[in-house]
Amino acid sequence: MITVFGSINMDLIATTTRLPKPGETVGGKDFSTAAGGKGANQALAATRAGARVRMVGAVGTDAFAAPALELLEQAGTELSGVHKTSAPTGTALILVGDDGENMIAVVPGANGTIGKSDAQAAVDAMAQDDILMLQLEIPAMAVEEALSRARDRGITTIINIAPLTAEAARLGRMANIVVANETEFERLAARDGMGADEREKALLRLHEETGQTLVVTLGADGVIAVHQGELVRVNGLKIVPVDTVGAGDTFCGYFAAGLDQGLAFKDALRRAAVAGSLACLKPGAQPSIPLSDEVAARL
Repeated sequence: MITVFGSINMDLIATTTRLPKPGETVGGKDFSTAAGGKGANQALAATRAGARVRMVGAVGTDAFAAPALELLEQAGTELSGVHKTSAPTGTALILVGDDGENMIAVVPGANGTIGKSDAQAAVDAMAQDDILMLQLEIPAMAVEEALSRARDRGITTIINIAPLTAEAARLGRMANIVVANETEFERLAARDGMGADEREKALLRLHEETGQTLVVTLGADGVIAVHQGELVRVNGLKIVPVDTVGAGDTFCGYFAAGLDQGLAFKDALRRAAVAGSLACLKPGAQPSIPLSDEVAARL
């Protein structure tokens, strides 16, 4: 089973012909709302991939709470670990350009109320062969407590070091498996502007230092990882993206599900990469997450 300890949001999405520059106003084309939050997105992706998943987090008592959980509930994600607080449900304000690129501002709301006691309860409810998945849209102290407690119990942990916070590199080194994009990996490696060769060397160096499995998503260039001393590369699909908002979270959820289901490491990466590609073909974070049959058809 996978426990996802993380954020739950409602996404407020506006589409524009192009993303604005600082201080610039551009005309919008469409507006929509969709359930989101990196924790909830990854939980839904893992559920749609066929894994048993428990979501642990917080929502408010406002009008956004029910729709933020609707797709998770429909998919069969266990929601007993989600509690309500007096703070508003978290929101993400998203601009999406015609080229599929996006800009996002996240207002934590209820996510910001999650603390150490929530982390302790989440981990204590897990079995030793479960997987704990985390991101960085909840307070760092809660993430650190969950990682530390899981390590003490021998539970496998996966952290997606996004969004890129000041604590990302430190917290990233506490997990068994780290998933990052190119920019996030540069923070982890403490080196900016790495080319492909430098990235490979940094992956191998960090793996040797920490023993961690490191996974770096490269957008259209696929995924590179280091696992058990070896570099592994896989490709996604060649696509024309519509909206890249949910791609990274879809990858993470499908990747965790693959490991939980006993897939070989490279096979889990490949299925996750294909799922992430498919998520770029529809707008919205959670609505774009493909079903397992859709992914299987493209493998």
